[in-house]
Amino acid sequence: MKQYKMRRGEHLDERMPDLEGSIEEYFGEVTGTEEYDGHELYVVENPDNPVFERIVAGAAEYSGKKDKLAVHFEERPAEEVIAEGNADAAADAVDAKNAFLLEATGRDAKSRRDSLKREVEDDAPDY
Repeated sequence: MKQYKMRRGEHLDERMPDLEGSIEEYFGEVTGTEEYDGHELYVVENPDNPVFERIVAGAAEYSGKKDKLAVHFEERPAEEVIAEGNADAAADAVDAKNAFLLEATGRDAKSRRDSLKREVEDDAPDY
């Protein structure tokens, strides 16, 4: 499960007031909820795109801190998707993920990668 920060000064509920509706718009019908680390997240059991097996997404709320977007994309093996003749779906899946994350966080893929790198560097032990 990855958690994404919003841009400075922005909040998830302002960027996506109807998070459940946005998840359905990008990935398919929300079929339920699941608890992860004390957060109630939305589950899409049968995503529209055949590349995805299952998607779990929602707001990770922390007291005294800004909310983060928590997301987990379960994807099928590429060989399986290609064998079924759904190679184009892979590109669509990447586009859907990036568009969803950009709308939710206000950060493009490069900015999100840089942020994750900084978090890993911050967690590294000092020698």
